[in-house]
This record gives sequence, structure tokens and C-alpha cells, in this order.
Amino acid sequence: MSITAQVHDREGERAVNPHPLVVELAKVLPKDRKFTAYHVSTPPVNADPLFHSPAYNPTSSSTPSDETKSKSISRRPSKPLKTYCEKHFLAISIDAGNKEKSTEGQVLVLGLEIYIYTTRFSTIVFVSKADSTGYLNLLELPKGTPSPIREVTACFLAYLIANRKRPTKQLVVNLFARAQSQYLFPGSVKNKDKHILDDKGLVKWWCRVLNSLLEGDDYSDVKQTWDKIHGYLVIPGLDNYETRAFLPRTSVASTNWTLGHPLENISPYTKDQNIYGPVIYPRCLIPIFPDDPKARFVEELEESTSEMTKLLSGWKSPKTLEQFWEMMAFRQECSSGRLTGFIWVVFDPPVAPNPATKSAAVIPTPDTSFSAPQVNGEAPTTSIALPLESTQKTKKGLRKRKGKKKKLTGPIIPRKPHVKTHMGPQFPKDTETPYYSWPEHGRGQVVLADTGYKRAIELLLHLEFGTLEQATASTARWSGEVGMGKNWTLEIIGERAAVNPNPTASSTSDGAVNNLSGMVRRKRGSDDQTAADASPSTSPVTTLLGKGVVRKKAKLDYDSTAATSA
Repeated sequence: MSITAQVHDREGERAVNPHPLVVELAKVLPKDRKFTAYHVSTPPVNADPLFHSPAYNPTSSSTPSDETKSKSISRRPSKPLKTYCEKHFLAISIDAGNKEKSTEGQVLVLGLEIYIYTTRFSTIVFVSKADSTGYLNLLELPKGTPSPIREVTACFLAYLIANRKRPTKQLVVNLFARAQSQYLFPGSVKNKDKHILDDKGLVKWWCRVLNSLLEGDDYSDVKQTWDKIHGYLVIPGLDNYETRAFLPRTSVASTNWTLGHPLENISPYTKDQNIYGPVIYPRCLIPIFPDDPKARFVEELEESTSEMTKLLSGWKSPKTLEQFWEMMAFRQECSSGRLTGFIWVVFDPPVAPNPATKSAAVIPTPDTSFSAPQVNGEAPTTSIALPLESTQKTKKGLRKRKGKKKKLTGPIIPRKPHVKTHMGPQFPKDTETPYYSWPEHGRGQVVLADTGYKRAIELLLHLEFGTLEQATASTARWSGEVGMGKNWTLEIIGERAAVNPNPTASSTSDGAVNNLSGMVRRKRGSDDQTAADASPSTSPVTTLLGKGVVRKKAKLDYDSTAATSA
């Protein structure tokens, strides 16, 4: 495990060889504020396929004369796609003594869990869980500061996309937004400073996060390496008019987003009709993620349909993807007054040049200076004659090998016990294969085997974050046990300056603020005109507003995060 973080010398805070993740996070975090990052990951390991396999297409390799025979042959499922999964977990902490000097140590404020699924067709970055503790308010950030929770989430996604990009391979960011009080930090719901978003606010929050990958200037380098980037949003139970209200209110949102799904475009089975046929049923187009609402519906449909029916015609119902999403609206996760948003961002690589346009490769002709005699138009098989002596020696050697094993005699010397203190991850031999890419950049500061990674997440889920003292103690225990006593933290100092807290007010050169409220004229209705005519111009008029007219200003909370699970 190699750790390259910011190193401070005695003369001052001079960064030496900063980690790439530190550089990226520093660009989006508040200026001169200190944060600590913890990045854990796993190597790519074999995983269950995300898609159900379609039926084998016998006509792809058969001749027209064999088509009638293939109809009588029972269809069988094709070979499942070889799939790998690489898991990442990022945690951010701050100094717990920023506001309360009596408390010492670090306290976690954010956790992100992301799975990267790869096949020989594409890469899918799946956001599994995201949660906050509510202790970010200890920083007391000024008004106008962008939410560090939202900025870190978008930055980490862009970081993984840049380091896991494969040439000519499509990449998809996928998640579903489902509001809950807590996902990763037990007891954090007891913290009164934690701002928990409802279903509508959660979907809007994630759309803003992913929209920064489409429109944000901070990730222009990432966007330049792709041919096209497009977002998709589906909220079962809502029509397009209602769904459009969840998209960011930007001038290009209607161009960058589609109110629908991209399942046909991202499916590996629709890319080669010669192998899988021209018709792919919905059961093979819907990816199945852990703890996914639509995955549970898919499994119920699979269990209620026979294998032969699924291969011949798919599910009995639904027959199309549109029918599937309509039925999803009546599921428990998407009904009873709850909303669940399914969001995709598809990154299409540049189109590869057509091989037909390239010059034909020169194939060397075989050497025909010697040809063996042919018998009945066919060349005889080549055989090598061994001498008789060598043949006899070979037979004798085989007899000796098949003999009885030698009987062991003498004293028995026991071996010393070998204590395994730590089982390290099984690193793959190759970092670049047709199925995955695992370069050194983008790996966690701690790389664990899949079992060790699960223990690290399980440990976090058994800690307590209800109070600041409990959260500080839990942070110290989790970081200490995961790092095995080694310093694996990434120290970050923010570089982004705060924006104007009141962007609607314009300032003059001498610092005075122009108040334009007196220049705005409000159109008066008939009731207002009647009241003005009935009242003398010299006497003041007091207008009483109804209780429902007054709107309370929303509380500004920089820790408003979306808790999502998958």
C-alpha cells in the first residue's frame, strides 16, 4: 500500500507531490478549509452478470437449409457475460474541534459507496449508497458557499470516470434515488443539524449533481474525451410534464436530458444481432443491481415464468419496457405517496474508424518450394519415427513412475504453526484485459480483498453517530481498524473562493448597493384598483396578508445531502 498525500514541512504548508484525488477535491472545496479523505477500494473480482442472458440464436451460424431444423431444436440460454466488479468507498471528515473546542479528533461528514461493473462491452459506474452525518455545520461556512457534499460527490464520480475510461467502450453512470433517514451512519438521524431530503428533493439533488458532469466547467477535461454525454430520468408514476420539473433549470437542460430510459442503447445484447438475434426481450435489457427496486420486480417475474417461456417469448407480462415502467409505478417502492427516481448519464466514446476503409493487410504466402506427395488428393499426416532404443527407454521410464511410492521412515518433525495476521487482497495478474481496466491511478489508499471490504463497511454500519462525541469515537475506530494502524489519510485544503452571497444585488463603484425595488411596478388587479380608489391618497392603507400567502424562507443548510441506496 503506497500513500502519497500532502506533506507539510517545518517551514510552512507546502504541498509535496499531492495525490491526484487531493488535487481534484481541493478545487471544489471551500478555500482554506481543511478536510480529510479516506479512500478504500477492491481489485476487480468476478461478479454475477447484471443482465439475464437471452436465448441462443441458432440461425446466426447456420445456413438457410438448416433453419427448419433449428426450429425443432429447443432453445437454450446463451452464455452469461463475464462480469467484473470493483468497489470504492470514499469518506470525508473534518476537525471536530472547529466549533466545540472541548471535542478533539476527526468526525465523518460524508460517505459514498460506488461499484464499477465492467464487461467486454461497457463500463457501468453504479452509485450504491450516499449519506451524511450532519456535522458539516461545524465549519460554519458563510452564505453563498457551494455545498461541499454535492461538490465532493460530483468530483469523485468525475475522478473515477477519468481513471476508468476504456477506449471504444461505453461508460454509464447509474443510480436510483430513494429517500431514507440514514444509510451509512447509524444514529445520525438523531443529529438535529442533519438535513434529510424528502423524495422530491432527493431526485432534484441527484439531478443537479449529475448535471455538473454535463454542464460544469470544473470537469471540462473529462467531457472532452467523449463523443457524446447525455442524461436520462425516469420517475415511475409521473408523466413527462411532472418529471420535467425535477431537471435543473438551465438553458441547455432540455438538450442534455431525456425524460426516458436508455436501456436499449446500453444493453450489451443489442450491439450484435448476429449473435443474439434482432429481438431482445425486456428481461435481458434491465440491469440488476444490489438492493435495487426494479431488480426485485425482475426476480419476481423470473420466478413466475417458466424457463421455456422466457426463452421463447420473454415474460408473459410485461412485454415491452414501457409496460415494465408502468407496472413499476404500482410497486411499493414507487407508490403510496413515495417517489423513486432512476437516473442515467451515458458517455459514448468516439466512433472507431471503419475497418473496411483501411488498407488490406498483406498476408504472406506460404512457402511452396516443397510439397509432400498427395494421396487421393490429400496430403498425408506428418509422423516422426523414433529409434527402437529410445522407445524402449521411454517404456522403462513409465514403468518406474508407476511403481509404488517409497515408504517414509524416521522421526516425525512437526512444522511450526504459521499465524496469518492479515490476508491481503488477491491482485489480478493483468491490469488491462478485454473485460476490465485496473490502472494504479484511481485505486484507494487502502486496497482490500472483497471480504475485507465487506468487513470495513459492516464495521461502519455497527458504529454510532448520534452525538458528536460518539461520532468522533466511531470515526477514530473505523479509520484505525481499516488502515491497520497505518496513516492512510489524505489531507485536503480547499481552494475554491466563496461566491457573492447576494448575486441579485448589484454594487456601485463606491461600494453602495443599488436598491431597485422602487423601480419595479406591480400589475394591480381589480381588487387592488378598487381599494386604491376608495382610499384617500394621503391616508396610509394597511394590507393584511392571509396565513397561506406568507411563505417561510427555507433554511440554508450546507449539509443537505441525498441518501441513496442500491
